[in-house]
Amino acid sequence: MKRVTAFVVVLVAYVLALAAAWATLRFFKDWPPLAALALADGLATLVVFAFSVLTNNSSLYDPYWSLAPIPIALFWLFQPGSDGLTTWRHGLIFGLLCLWALRLTLNWARRWHGLAHEDWRYADIRKSTGRWYWPVSLLGIHLMPTVLVFLGCLSLWPNLSDRGTPLVPFDGLAALVTLAAVLIEALADQQMEDFRARPLAERGPFPSGLWSWSRHPNYFGEVLFWWGLYLFVLAAHPAFWWTIVGPLAMLALFLGISIPMMERHLLAKYPATYAEYQRRVSPFFPWPPRAFPQRRAEVDS
Repeated sequence: MKRVTAFVVVLVAYVLALAAAWATLRFFKDWPPLAALALADGLATLVVFAFSVLTNNSSLYDPYWSLAPIPIALFWLFQPGSDGLTTWRHGLIFGLLCLWALRLTLNWARRWHGLAHEDWRYADIRKSTGRWYWPVSLLGIHLMPTVLVFLGCLSLWPNLSDRGTPLVPFDGLAALVTLAAVLIEALADQQMEDFRARPLAERGPFPSGLWSWSRHPNYFGEVLFWWGLYLFVLAAHPAFWWTIVGPLAMLALFLGISIPMMERHLLAKYPATYAEYQRRVSPFFPWPPRAFPQRRAEVDS
């Protein structure tokens, strides 16, 4: 029942956040659409942040990453100059976005155990910042990811707010890359779940499958997804080439912050085993591994 209650709290928080965003868009309807959308996105984040403070758990923000792009996409789809969902191209892009969002949100829901469970990264930040934790949480855990997702979603602006744009062969490549990214993430997450579920004595020396080609295949899939959305821009709206700032920001986030943080955590937790894993497996881009030594697995991720 505690877990059910926690998800009800999350649902209320996100319904209120969506309502705040909708009201903001209505009130600032005379603003340039991109500016009004950015403001609405920011205010919705503040609503979720308020619930994080009230529940003393920053993990309430975690599903925002995968949920926010859906209303952002709908905003562009229902602009006056858009074809909405009446074209194959719009349907393809929006369908891939929904597939990604559904999978990632369900994966979060599977792993989150309730209001007493906060991501270990946030717990570490809480310990290191003390009484400054909530200002740091607002800026680093809530607002910074919102900005990054908003930048990633810039690719949706020309792709979903246009009219009369047909599918072209390059759209096929963009769709394959985007779908492959979702499948890579899904397979990587399932392989890690299977690895964790096996007793230590029955595990191989390290995670198998995608995890033997990349130490962070789930992160690779996530970054690849945003590049896939950008490829749709190049296919039909090359004048918007500058929206590459979105996938570049995602790449910088994972290579510069997320992966180093995870590497430090795992190396401290499993110093000998993870050091060997680092030596033999590519950190990010999938690459054939070197031969593994026959030792009991301890790696967790």
